[in-house]
Amino acid sequence: MRVIEQWRNGFTSLLVIFLTQLTGAAEKKAAQPPESPDVVALTERAKKSVAVITHYGRNRKQDGVGAGFIVSQDGLIATCLHVIDEARPVTVELADGRRFEAIEIYASDRKLDLAVVRIAATNLPTLKLGDSSTLKQGAPVIAIGNPVGLEHSVVQGVVSATRDFGGVEMIQLAIPIEPGNSGGPLLDFRGRVQGILNMKSAVTANLGFAVPANALQSLLDRPNPVPMARWLMLGALDPKEWKPVMGARWSRKAGRIQVENAGDGFGGRSLCFWQKEVPALPYEVSVTVKLEDESGAAGLVFASDGENRHYGFYPTAGQIRLTRFDGPDVYSWKILKELKTPHHKLGDWNTIRVRVETNRILGYVNGELVMESNDAERRNGKVGLAKFRDTKAQFKNFYVGTNAPSIATPVVSPELTAVISSALSSGKSDAEVVASLKSGGEAAHAAVLERARQLDKEAQQMRRIASEMYARTIETALTAVLKEPEEKIDLFHAALLVAKLDNPELDMEAYRAEMARLADELRREVTEKASDTGKVAALAKFLFIDHGFHGSRMDFYNRANSYINEVMDDREGLPITLAVVYLELARQIGLTNVAGIPLPTRFMVRFEPRDGLEQIIDVFDGGKGLTRSEAVELVAENVNAIGEKDFQPARKHEIVTRMLHNLLGIAQREGNAGDALRYLNMIVALNPESAPDRLNRARVQMRAGNNAAAKVDLRWLLDHEPAGIDLERLAELYGTL
Repeated sequence: MRVIEQWRNGFTSLLVIFLTQLTGAAEKKAAQPPESPDVVALTERAKKSVAVITHYGRNRKQDGVGAGFIVSQDGLIATCLHVIDEARPVTVELADGRRFEAIEIYASDRKLDLAVVRIAATNLPTLKLGDSSTLKQGAPVIAIGNPVGLEHSVVQGVVSATRDFGGVEMIQLAIPIEPGNSGGPLLDFRGRVQGILNMKSAVTANLGFAVPANALQSLLDRPNPVPMARWLMLGALDPKEWKPVMGARWSRKAGRIQVENAGDGFGGRSLCFWQKEVPALPYEVSVTVKLEDESGAAGLVFASDGENRHYGFYPTAGQIRLTRFDGPDVYSWKILKELKTPHHKLGDWNTIRVRVETNRILGYVNGELVMESNDAERRNGKVGLAKFRDTKAQFKNFYVGTNAPSIATPVVSPELTAVISSALSSGKSDAEVVASLKSGGEAAHAAVLERARQLDKEAQQMRRIASEMYARTIETALTAVLKEPEEKIDLFHAALLVAKLDNPELDMEAYRAEMARLADELRREVTEKASDTGKVAALAKFLFIDHGFHGSRMDFYNRANSYINEVMDDREGLPITLAVVYLELARQIGLTNVAGIPLPTRFMVRFEPRDGLEQIIDVFDGGKGLTRSEAVELVAENVNAIGEKDFQPARKHEIVTRMLHNLLGIAQREGNAGDALRYLNMIVALNPESAPDRLNRARVQMRAGNNAAAKVDLRWLLDHEPAGIDLERLAELYGTL
């Protein structure tokens, strides 16, 4: 399923803005309906009509999964349009285990995000559509779907309200919708379909939306059938002209070729080869390209064997690069030339061109020669387009021939530039500025756009500089805290600094005051004569029962669980952040014989009473006391081996580093290279001798195109020769940069 963040037609921003303003009052008032004795039987009947719907990418790899339900005995399955995606093969798996390829898209509506597919089957058990206009606020409902691949899962909730989003009426639900639920039926307690599950809230988990059943009925009444053979051609490239290789998603719309998603080649490389004949030397290849994210890379490929060997000429990270690929991996990749040029327009369309001659390669950007190479390793072969990493890019005006057409660029005179600068700084209204520049024609238009691009570029640079300066400030503060002797390190303060790295407005003193208030309250509940064992019991009751601190089980990978301030606010967190709160309160009531222990996948606390056996405290599970063997059993299924070192007290420096590694893991899981690099910079600053972290940072830098920064870490690794790293391969990689 594609959740709301991926929905079509600009729906995302509208929903996020709207949901941010919601108070959630309706959901709080809408209590869960009492369990009905008919729900189990109703669910059992309805599940027979619910299907698992899967669509596949061009390389036949599973690209998405959602739900659908049978609306006619002769094989019509209703779902959401975003579940089947555009121009993709679709497979339907029925509740009895039978699998069918969709043979027709019987009906679809982009605005409603609805689709009906047909399979070659008869005598199927159907679900009846209800009249959604009669659905009342507070009505109990049941949702059936395949959340995160868990087929035919059921959840119960209530109707909160109906909302209008861009002219589309939606049913708002106090019910969790997860990836895989989309397209599933929303049933009333009589088993009638009242809606089609569509999207989840971007703000809170227990809030979802469904398209009313009446919208589906109107679509069934006016079908627009498309045979699968034609559906698969929608947006497809003409195979007589183009052949994509190495995955990614290549398509054609409005005369432009578009590409998205990472390819299968190293660095997310994907190629799309022109299928017509390439002229004899000398020849030229050109294309006009625009990157959605300038940190990515996309452009031309030429002199290729049709697979891994080729040249590439493309913009990346604000530079223009000429490369040669001699194989499938990073070690067979060589950057021939790389430079920044004022002729390259960031964030805009750029026409790039290569001229391939017998003894040299010439590279042009927007009609200007920017580089020349005498590399003559390859000359003959296929030409086409290339992209790298997760880049989204568009291409137009592709050309192969002996002389590429010249580019007509409006000439901006110094006089016109002066007039524009004066007009923009005069304080005049937009209309007055437009009137004063009217005589400049296209040149004035181009000059104003160029000025805007320059200002955008400067603003982006200033934001990057400000962000880097701020990160360095936090780095300095955190390093100073952790350089103190172990017994003097303020772990709670260090944890607040980790959170402040991502949240500049965090008021650290306010949370220190809140911790002090909790400690004062706890002291009043612990008698002066209480033993350490009694204090541990009182602390567990105070923290996990009286104040409701608990492990985050339903939203484990939310970054909020790693921010100690949000753990304090929400009473929810990861094992390590809950342990930090526990250890701070323990310190404040004089418990000196407790310590954090770094069990893999599950940070815990060890309590060693002065007269008794040690106890392992699972702060993620309500402060439950465990024996050492019980703790081992709890985490053993996720790790290869657990040793004595895993039960030794973790130094506070190690605890903070582990918290940063948790944030790093989330950023890498989300594909957020900027955040990943920020965490890695902090980790390496705290642990400059850590070879794995330096190697990881070098990889992230290379993916972002920051080769100079990557070389710093690779040089350190080569100089220090850490164990467990293939230094010979590392030296080869260093040489390619």
